[in-house]
Amino acid sequence: MDFGRLITAMVTPFDAHNRVDEDAFRRLVDHLIEEQGTESLVVCGTTGESPTLTDEEKIGLFRAAVEQAAGRCRVIAGTGSNDTAHSVHLTKEAEKAGVDGILLVAPYYNRPTQNGLYHHFKTIAESTRLPVMLYNVPKRTAVNIEADTVIRLARDLPNVTSVKEAYNDFAQATRIIRETPEGFRLYSGDDELTLPLMAVGGYGVVSVASHLAGRKIRRMMDAFVSGNVREAAELHGELLPLFKALFIYPNPVPVKYALRFRGFDAGGVRPPLANLTEDEQETLRRRLETF
Repeated sequence: MDFGRLITAMVTPFDAHNRVDEDAFRRLVDHLIEEQGTESLVVCGTTGESPTLTDEEKIGLFRAAVEQAAGRCRVIAGTGSNDTAHSVHLTKEAEKAGVDGILLVAPYYNRPTQNGLYHHFKTIAESTRLPVMLYNVPKRTAVNIEADTVIRLARDLPNVTSVKEAYNDFAQATRIIRETPEGFRLYSGDDELTLPLMAVGGYGVVSVASHLAGRKIRRMMDAFVSGNVREAAELHGELLPLFKALFIYPNPVPVKYALRFRGFDAGGVRPPLANLTEDEQETLRRRLETF
């Protein structure tokens, strides 16, 4: 399964009562495909506020994404949690919904050993025929999926095909790239690390900023792949202020505000996240105006 180089971690639009706004969600799918050039969508990941979505809401969003994308891009369902059995259940429901792959975040809060991580991911991967993308984000989960564990999973389980690395450890990333089977792909999970990770063999990005600048991010990656390193570096420099701005407050609060600032209303965020105060809005607005 080819997820492409540009994958967008979608926000989940809410209405004025903080209910899932399926109409806005479908419009956003079209926007990301047609206007931003995304090749795959991650639905119900961190940026989609997965911790505060019910299983019913998630399954409904998986179905809506598959239906709306209609083959124009791939749909990757965020089905990981800190409960192995629950993750298996949600993965099976996502497969029934017709998604193209699943994203499995490291189990948060439990802080399992590397052996515990291996068996968690192995159990879920063996429950599905879908390609699996691992998601390593230690600053949120309090556990790092170490290189040895990623390599072991990739070698033992043919459908573990990629990893989203949101961890600033280039030695770890390099080992994963060098020692996993041919065709295994490492994606940056942090927009500003996309180009640096591609320099050591990374394949692409699971992006937040692609809600706003997808085609420019793709141009940066394409320039690098074609050998135009200077052009890629210039585009990276132009994009960096946006990458920084979208993470001055907890994700996805800034990107939802930025979408509204650019004319697409995706609503607010669910508690315990908080919408931006007036002062915070002004700070973010000033930074967005420079991009």
